[in-house]
Amino acid sequence: MEKKDIRKLNLEKLTEYFTSVGEKAFRARQVWEWLWQKSARTFDEMTNLSKSLREKLEKEFEIRPISIATEQKSSDGTIKSAFKLYDNELIEGVLIPADDRMTACVSSQVGCSLSCKFCATGYMDRKRNLDAGEIYDQVVAIDGQAKAAFNLPLSNIVFMGMGEPLLNYKNVLEGIDRITAEDGLNMSPKRITVSTAGIAKMIKKLADDEVKFNLALSLHAADDEKRNQIMPINETNTLEALKESLLYFYDKTRNKITFEYILFYNFNDTIEDANNLLKFAQQIPSKINIIEYNPISEADFKNTEADRLDKFADHLKKNGVIVNVRRSRGKDIDAACGQLANKNKAA
Repeated sequence: MEKKDIRKLNLEKLTEYFTSVGEKAFRARQVWEWLWQKSARTFDEMTNLSKSLREKLEKEFEIRPISIATEQKSSDGTIKSAFKLYDNELIEGVLIPADDRMTACVSSQVGCSLSCKFCATGYMDRKRNLDAGEIYDQVVAIDGQAKAAFNLPLSNIVFMGMGEPLLNYKNVLEGIDRITAEDGLNMSPKRITVSTAGIAKMIKKLADDEVKFNLALSLHAADDEKRNQIMPINETNTLEALKESLLYFYDKTRNKITFEYILFYNFNDTIEDANNLLKFAQQIPSKINIIEYNPISEADFKNTEADRLDKFADHLKKNGVIVNVRRSRGKDIDAACGQLANKNKAA
C-alpha cells in the first residue's frame, strides 16, 4: 500500500484520522505542531506520542522533506542550494544576506512553462508544481543556513526562484499560510513578496482572497511590442489587462505594487523606455526596482552600462516615482536574478 503524504491533510482531516483509529482527537493537534511548528522530518521525532502510535503513523503515512543536495557560497556571502525532492527532482533556493535583512529566494515549481527569453529557468521544462510542504521546507532550510552562517534568522521571503507562483496558486497560498500562521512558522506576511510574470485573472484572485503579502510584477518593458518579444505571457496578458488587475488588487488590499525592471543594453534602457515606464507606473500605486541583468548562456542580452542605468533611474526619480536600484548578488555562483537553472546537478 502506497503511503500518504501526511502534510497534505489539513487539521480537520488529521483529526478525523485519529478518531477513526480510536485515538484521542488532541493527537491531531500534537502531530500538526510537530509538522508545521517544529518542522519534524520523521515520526520518530514526535516524542510526546507513544512508540506504538509513531509506528502506526510510519506504516500509513510519510513525511516528504526536501534535503540540501549541493550548497555553493558566493564571495559576497550569498548561499545557493540545490534542494532534492522526494522524487529526486531538483529545485534551487538562495539565501541573500544584507546588513539589514536576511532574505530567502524560494522556488514554486520544478522548472517553468513561461519561456521568458532572459531567464535561465525559462529554458527548462516545467516538470511539476511544488506542494505546500516543499515550499515550507525551503524556508526552514534557508533559515537554518542564515542562523548557521550569520547568526541571524530569516527576515524576508521572496517567491522569485524557479517557476511562476500564480500557476501553482493553491500550493503557494497553502505554503504561505503554514509559513505565516501562528501554528506554523509565524512569520509576518508583510515580509513576503510573491513575484509574477503577470497573469491578470490570478492577480484578481489574489485580491478576492484578500492576501496580506506583497505583490511584485516582473515588468521589464512598458510597451506591449517589446514585452511580447521577451515575455510571451504578455501576448495573452497585455499591459492594459495587467493594469486593470493591479488596480483591482490595490483597491482590495491597499498594498502597493512593486514593478521589477531589468535594464537590457540597447533594448529597454532609453529615456523613451523610461517615459513608457513612468506612464504605466504612475497609474498604479507602486514603486520600481531596477535590476541589473545577469547574462545567461542561452540568451544574447547584455546588462546596460552604468551611466545609462543612472540616467534611467534619475529620470524616474525626477518625475516623482519611488525607485530602488538592486545590485546583483551571487553572480559568481549563478545565484543571481534569472540564473537559476540547476546547472550543478546533484548525485
